[in-house]
Amino acid sequence: MTSRQLSKHATRIGFWVLVALIVVIAVFPFYYAVKTSFTPSSELFRVELWPSRLDFTNYVQIFSQRSFLQAIFNSILVATSVVFIALLLGITASYALGRVRFRGRSTVLLVILGVSMFPQVAVLSGLFEDIRALNLYNNPGALILSYTIFTLPFTVWVLTTFMRQLPMELEEAAIMDGATPWVIITKVFLPLMWPAMATTGLLAFIAAWNEFLFALTFTLTDSQRTVPVAIALLSGGSAYELPWGPIMAASVVVTVPLVVLVIIFQRRIVSGLTAGAVKG
Repeated sequence: MTSRQLSKHATRIGFWVLVALIVVIAVFPFYYAVKTSFTPSSELFRVELWPSRLDFTNYVQIFSQRSFLQAIFNSILVATSVVFIALLLGITASYALGRVRFRGRSTVLLVILGVSMFPQVAVLSGLFEDIRALNLYNNPGALILSYTIFTLPFTVWVLTTFMRQLPMELEEAAIMDGATPWVIITKVFLPLMWPAMATTGLLAFIAAWNEFLFALTFTLTDSQRTVPVAIALLSGGSAYELPWGPIMAASVVVTVPLVVLVIIFQRRIVSGLTAGAVKG
């Protein structure tokens, strides 16, 4: 074997070792959370990489709490509402920005992008005053409104990029047949935009599902709180007194559905995010 072949094999081995190291670093925290969720409280601080037995006490404890079940329902309600509103507004806005020529179109896109650059803390006080003025405090509408404001810019950008890729001949043929803009959007373009819609919808769902700051600020009672806040407010004192088992069990319960969704839609996510990257 020549030195060139040895160097090639060494490079390949080094590459896969690096990949394995990255996978371990990325996956191990989640694995340890799952392992901790099946560990009894009396054995939590025993160092072992593999659980000696599966104990479902932590899961029974969190599902026996009515407030946690209500928090899951609230998160599902808020996240699905945000996805529906963001996609509805994003599709119509992307048609206007991607297919209609008008003065200031690039400026509008830059403004939309600029809105997404503001951190949540920077707009928290002003948004709180708006929420209170609209009488939405401690109401799911407050979270739906605030989450939509922060997910809509990304949705509009991705859908606009994808909309620009669609052949102009499809729109021209629909116009010749007398189709209105709404018919063109719903009957012609919408069936072709599922990759981009799956991408933006899933990312909007994940953002709304995991958001903590607005959920903590705009909700007050257990009946209105979402899952991240419910997990954070699990009672406890010092680090050794915190209910780590139930916390890990709750974290696994709210994380596994997202992992499953990403695995199912991973191809559509990639195709949606790379839309417009290659011009033919």
